[in-house]
Amino acid sequence: MKSKLLFITLIIIAMFFILQINVNAASIPLGTVTADLSKEKIAPGEEVTVDIHFGTQLGAYTFDVAYDNSIFDFVSAEGGTENDNGTRVRVTYYDSSGGTNPRESMSVTFKAKDSLESTNPTDFSITAEGLANADASQEYDDITTPIKKSITVEPNYVDYTIALNYDGKIIFNEEKEMELITSSSMGRNYDHVRMMVEVLEKPSDSATVKLLATERTRAEVDLITDGWGEPTGYELGGRDAEQILDIRGLFSEVGNYRIKVSLLDKDSSDAEIASQEFSLSVSDNSVTDDENNDNGGTGNENTGNNEENNNGSNNGNNNENNQNGNVEDNNTSINENEGTNNEELPENLPKTGNTVYGYVFAVIAVLGTSYIVLKNNKK
Repeated sequence: MKSKLLFITLIIIAMFFILQINVNAASIPLGTVTADLSKEKIAPGEEVTVDIHFGTQLGAYTFDVAYDNSIFDFVSAEGGTENDNGTRVRVTYYDSSGGTNPRESMSVTFKAKDSLESTNPTDFSITAEGLANADASQEYDDITTPIKKSITVEPNYVDYTIALNYDGKIIFNEEKEMELITSSSMGRNYDHVRMMVEVLEKPSDSATVKLLATERTRAEVDLITDGWGEPTGYELGGRDAEQILDIRGLFSEVGNYRIKVSLLDKDSSDAEIASQEFSLSVSDNSVTDDENNDNGGTGNENTGNNEENNNGSNNGNNNENNQNGNVEDNNTSINENEGTNNEELPENLPKTGNTVYGYVFAVIAVLGTSYIVLKNNKK
């Protein structure tokens, strides 16, 4: 009886150890799995690879790598048979050789979308199941708590530039149409931007400056005193970002002015995004010195002096010539004062009236006529 009881007890103990071994074999966690990224920050169009390391040799596994399909496209996988459902890539591996080809790692490659125009922080989320050692004699717990790897897709941002454009001169106390342009070929995105303008220099303390603009509500604001944009700011950024603001400048005095235009980020305690200084010259008339020359202002004055000098010289010379009665001297004097512009008088003036030849011809005609008459009378 005692031997039988002992035998049953031994069987129970053996079964307990067998069950305990199986329970332990099925519940061993694989805490050595890690993940790395080839890059933690990439630009649109660039690729990133998620490398998963097991920390031991596995003969079977199924890994899922979840991703944001608004930011990434799946490219390829290495280390098993892949299947992409658009938001998750599943890679499955089984060593059919019975343990001679175990693996210690696998990888999945993604590409950031070319169309991205803003900063996009995101995560890759990794889980696993069906994990076993090389010969499948040991199974491991599923990885249900995701392993997360953070990455940021960010364009290669270009700094913002600020330009102030206008045509012609700025006249004091006259409104001047201007354009204030903020632009960037790839501008960093801001949700709340304010534009402010500061006067750094003016001709006198009493001089005033206004840069007037009209809001959507048709309310007129002065950028110098009010700034531009809602109190909470406006959005700015993206590919070929541009803001063209039509303004009217009004300056109370003639002289030189210097202003500074700044873009401020309301979300970062008014941190300066970009700024630019402009020097402006304000005049008191609408015609420049160059325009005077072009329009003959100085030329007309010079012409008047030349005419006065020429007339005085000519009158003096003519009086002298009249007294002397010398035509040749008169011509020489005129040529010396007026240059070669006047025509030279001919050296021999044409003669007018009756000449000696006329009288001789008349006498011959009378004698001839008389001879003919006398001859006829004799006959």
